Formats: sequence, C-alpha cells, structure tokens
Amino acid sequence: MATEIIKVPDLGGAEEVEVIEIPIAVGDTVALDDTLVVLESDKATMEIPATKTGKIVAILVTEGQRIDREGVPLVEIEISGDGEQTASVTEAKASTDTRPSLSAKTPAQKKPTPTPVENETDGVADEVVADGSGDGDQGDAANSGADLKAAANEATAQPQSVDTLSAAHGKSPANGDIYAGPAVRQLARELGVELRNVSGTGPRGRLLKDDVQRFVKQRINGPQSGGAAVPAVPDIDFGQFGEVELVAMSKIGRLTAANMHRSWLNVPHVTQFDDADITELEAFRQSLKAEGEALGTKMTPVPIILKACAVALANNPVLNRSLQSGGENYVQKHYIHIGIAVDTPRGLVVPVVRDVNKKSLWQLAVEVAELAGKARDGKLTVNEMQGGCFTISSLGAIGGRGFTPIVNTPEVAILGVSKARIKPLWNGREFEPRNMLPLSLSYDHRMVNGGDAGRFMTDLIGLLGDIRRLLL
Repeated sequence: MATEIIKVPDLGGAEEVEVIEIPIAVGDTVALDDTLVVLESDKATMEIPATKTGKIVAILVTEGQRIDREGVPLVEIEISGDGEQTASVTEAKASTDTRPSLSAKTPAQKKPTPTPVENETDGVADEVVADGSGDGDQGDAANSGADLKAAANEATAQPQSVDTLSAAHGKSPANGDIYAGPAVRQLARELGVELRNVSGTGPRGRLLKDDVQRFVKQRINGPQSGGAAVPAVPDIDFGQFGEVELVAMSKIGRLTAANMHRSWLNVPHVTQFDDADITELEAFRQSLKAEGEALGTKMTPVPIILKACAVALANNPVLNRSLQSGGENYVQKHYIHIGIAVDTPRGLVVPVVRDVNKKSLWQLAVEVAELAGKARDGKLTVNEMQGGCFTISSLGAIGGRGFTPIVNTPEVAILGVSKARIKPLWNGREFEPRNMLPLSLSYDHRMVNGGDAGRFMTDLIGLLGDIRRLLL
C-alpha cells in the first residue's frame, strides 16, 4: 500500500497557526475531502482535507501545537485502491474558492503586520483588526516512532540555531544582540518596550510575543516610580453567589481585547456626532432591487457609505494618515482601503475592501457580501484583513442612536453607523418627515483636529444626502 503525508499548505500571509482540532484517530478510514486537521491563525480557521481515501497511519502533530511555516507534516495516510502506487509526499491544497490560504512567510520574507482590532458589531458591524502576525516556536510533533515520521519531523521541524536565525536578521549573538523575530520587534516598537529588559521563554531564550505582553502587563499592574500604575481589577470568586462556569476566551477574543486596550491607552480619542439625511438615498437604493436580483446581489447601505467615505477621505487626506511611533513623522497614504467590521461567532473581524475609490457601487456590493460571508465562516486570509486606511463600524441592523467606536490604530479615524429613523426636520417653512442616519466619527486627536473632523463629516453628510455628488 502506498502512503501519503499531508502537509501544512501555504498559510496565505499568517506568520503562525495553531492546531486547534484533530477530528480523526490512528486507524480511522477517511474519504476524499474529509477534515483531518483544523488550523487557526489570529483571525481565521482552515480545515485541512484528505486528498485521497485511505486509513490514518499516524498523526504527526498535537492539538495546541504552533506551526510557523508551510510544509510541516500533519498526517500520514495509507492510500487504498492502488496497491502498486509508489509512496508519495504531497502537500494538502486548500481550494481557492472554498478554503483560504492562511500563510506563513519566513522571518527574512515577512513584513510586520499592523495590529488593528476592534469594537461593536453587527452583520457588517464594528470592529477593528487584530494583528495577523504571531511569533512563537513550533511545538514538538507527536510521533509513533516510525522512521518516515521521524525523518519528516527532523527535516521540517528542526529549530534553527541561534546563529542561523540571528544571521537571518543581521544580528550576531556574540555581539549581545537580542534574539527575537521581526514580529516581536514590531510589537515591542508599538508598545515602547526595550527588548533588552524582557526575559525570553522560547527555545534558547528566544523572545516571544507573550514575553513582551507579559512584561507590559507587569509594568502596568506593578508599582512604578514617579506615578501611579493602572490598578488591576481583582479576581472575585463568583461561585460564592451561585453556579458559574469558567470559559476560556477564544484567540480572536484575547487579541481583540489586548488591541482595544492598547488603542484606548495610547490614542487621545475624540468623537463627533451628526445625522445624515438619507431619504433620497434610501429611495434610490430601493429602486435597485430588481437590478440587484438580476445580478444576484443586493444593494445594502454599506457599499454606498463605503463610496461616500472614499470620496470624503480623498477630499480630506488628513484622515488618511498614520502617525509614526516616534511622533515626529506621519505616513500619508495615496490609496484608499476601507475596513468593515463584521460580527462573527469567533469574534469581531475587519475585512478590508481595497481601492474603494476605483470601484462601482455594484462591485462594492458583491465584494462586501463575499468578505462578510468569508468572515462569518472563518475563511478570511490574513491579507484580506490588512492595509486598511479607515474603518466603518455599523450597528444599523442592530439598533441604537449612537456609540463611540475605538480608533483602530494605526489608523487615525473610525466611523460608527447607527440605526436610521424617521424624524421631523424643519425645511424653513414646516416640519417634514425625513430618514435620518446617526453617524459618530472617532479620531486620534494627535493627528486629526476638530476642524479636520468637521470638514470630513460635512463632506460625508453632503454626499449621503445627495449621492449625485459622488459623480463630482
């Protein structure tokens, strides 16, 4: 019988994935496309399917194991139906239209991933992005001692030496340089942490993201000279009051909480509120129902709001900037990519619609629906959640008259959209019923002044009030 080893596919931009489920056992018979292993990155999950029918000979990974590169062996299958077939070792390929590539680049290739995260929610709700990168070391693969598995593990899971990794980063351990990957260095820069002050818990003393985060938490909760630290919230035994259950937060939930906390502590938030008269916009949108049915999609308010925001950002480029950590420079972006917060069973995620200013309303409607569906199914790739300039957090399908969204750093502004209501509006002669949409713009006051925000909101409200202005 021929055997085949299923390996980790291209991870699509993710720096690290974790094995979160192994629904099969040694000796099980699996059919084509049966799920063998489930992997999870910071914002997406991916099921690795069987590429042929056969029996599970060995499982080469364990639940909880972290993997930071493609090609790591996952499962060995004895292929049935072809006794003469020569043993082969091929990678499992995720279908491009149903399965995402999650991704991993080597330390020398990958670019640091900004860490947006986020907020409130609804089908296309609020939120901001979580860091798609990770920096941890691959756990030991489980093995039964078979020669083939041992050879595969040794070939793909062998950790690099300190010298090799340091050379890849242009560092020499002999010179006392820090032993840490690019993602850890990026996180340290964002948090203002001196890595030489952090103790590494990885192999050979390598610094991990958890080490940096633990260091920051200790500094926040511990005593500090020259000022008071943020007081820690004490743990309470709620079991004394009634029946309770202790539930572990999901990975996305933990990252969202950490990033929201970081944004709130580092960004001086200001929120501006206003209402947009969308009476004519809604009449126009309703008139598109038949055309949408013919195209197989639906024109929701979100594509129109996206397009209006793109025009307002082009007219007010100060909101399309990012402040560099040193505070002496900012990056002016000459592209317009906008994130839309989506509420999912796994937590809030923010897929990014690219080049919004260059796409038609129907193109945006199709793309928004596809991204929202992939987000809820956990099929977004890391690349689909990167590069945002601005974020829209919509609670319109849920309700509410307004809220204060948290800026998705390193962006400098985020738009909150609440539920539209019919209200009386004075037209100079009488009150008339108008469909009013509550908007709330939160911005980073280090970069955006009140005048900048006011001009942006005036433009946006004018565009939503008369969408013909989108053509100007």
